[in-house]
Amino acid sequence: MNISLDLIEDKIEFFEADDLQTLEKKINEQIEHNKALLLHVHHVSHQMQVAENGKRFYSAVVHFKAKK
Repeated sequence: MNISLDLIEDKIEFFEADDLQTLEKKINEQIEHNKALLLHVHHVSHQMQVAENGKRFYSAVVHFKAKK
């Protein structure tokens, strides 16, 4: 039996929500999960889009990197 353990060095995750508070909550939960993998937030990019009916939609991309 051959077991290989590789360290995750980079991880990019995408998030979306109908409001900013929910988006922030989703990102914060994933930050806590990724701490167990020894990853920290390297960069965050976010956008807000307004639909024709006026409803707002929020999205974010979070780049996690290994702590060195």
